[in-house]
Amino acid sequence: MPAYDGGAGTGTRVPPARQRPPRGGMFASLRVRNYRLYASGQVVSLVGTWMQRVAQDWLVLELSGGSPIALGIAVALQFSPVLALSLWAGVLADRYDKRALLLAAQVSMGLCGLVLGLLDVGGIVVLWHVYLLAFLLGCCSAIDTPVRQSFAVEMVGRDQVTNAVALNSMTFNIARIVGPAIAGLLIVAVGTGWVFLINSASFAGVVAGLVAMNPARLHRPPRVPRERGQLAAGLRYVRGRPDLIVLLSLVFFVSTFGLNFHTTLAVVARNVFGRGADAYGLLSTLLAVGTLAGATLAAGRSGRGRPRLRLVLGGAAAFGLLLIVVGLMPTYLTFGLMLIPCGAAALTFTTAANSTVQLSVDPDMRGRVMGLYMLLFLGGNPIGGPLMGWIAETANGRAPLVVGGIASLLVALGCAAVLARRARIAGAV
Repeated sequence: MPAYDGGAGTGTRVPPARQRPPRGGMFASLRVRNYRLYASGQVVSLVGTWMQRVAQDWLVLELSGGSPIALGIAVALQFSPVLALSLWAGVLADRYDKRALLLAAQVSMGLCGLVLGLLDVGGIVVLWHVYLLAFLLGCCSAIDTPVRQSFAVEMVGRDQVTNAVALNSMTFNIARIVGPAIAGLLIVAVGTGWVFLINSASFAGVVAGLVAMNPARLHRPPRVPRERGQLAAGLRYVRGRPDLIVLLSLVFFVSTFGLNFHTTLAVVARNVFGRGADAYGLLSTLLAVGTLAGATLAAGRSGRGRPRLRLVLGGAAAFGLLLIVVGLMPTYLTFGLMLIPCGAAALTFTTAANSTVQLSVDPDMRGRVMGLYMLLFLGGNPIGGPLMGWIAETANGRAPLVVGGIASLLVALGCAAVLARRARIAGAV
């Protein structure tokens, strides 16, 4: 794939004074001012986002009398817009200014949190309100996520994109540690409504960071002109890349059946161990400790180029095996502690998969391919959420973890076998 020249929006070459050789290190991307502004805003916003996730799950369980199926429906409604919008969001990312798209999406998500918070604090919230606002939030997120993923390379350039993806994961998981812990305490102290309002205010951080960026310092590829058939062209591009097909298939199955912690942890905390919202928040925090450790390791090895497929496959297999072990843990303490290595394996897999996809596609296709990536990464939740809720209700709260772990392990081994067979065939030709 030809190297991208880092043009500032028009495809022209960056002046030599701005072409500095990339420097390594775990925090290399933070030397880029635009990325530094983005990351600092994301820390604030993501803490609020994780607070809302915990509060929304708990509110659904309270309004439904503890029904895992109701929680699965809420998850499905929040993630179902991904099925309809992610691919088109990828087309928009290739065609329009990503920074402007992100600003619009972030403001819209903040408004969703504000409305839900006002309904809850006012004491008039009912289950269908949560369902509707979860769906609207999902629509905004379906646009935001592919654009945000493909925006990383514009902020830091190709040489630092693996490091930026890893640091994004670190930011995400720092918020995942802090957010649920604060949410659990606030839910007990003042109720879920104020958590939603705080999350709404937190979007000001990322909006301010995006506004303060210097657009001239973004590494923008030439914009793809508006033409018919651009979505189909992106799908044909992926169809002609068997390595991408295997990788994206693995991402779909692991995320659909394994990465369902937003459904399973609340059910386990409440229905298996008989604990409250603070205990659910602690489980989410322990999982995030593991994912933060995985992100730190990923950032440390980001200077070694594109991650190898064996790291992607090994991370998925290790995650599946550890998820089975988590599901079999007999006590709340052992269950929580095993979430730490499980989270590290999950993050190793997702970071390696994301970086591999971004660095292996042509720049003018990156938005559309990342739209498909996020469709498969998040789009399985409307299937996995209700399915895992049904398994929890008909079997027990641990069963979804064991089933998801088995599915992730088997798919990882199957993808490894397919790639090994292709390598043998290629070697024989």
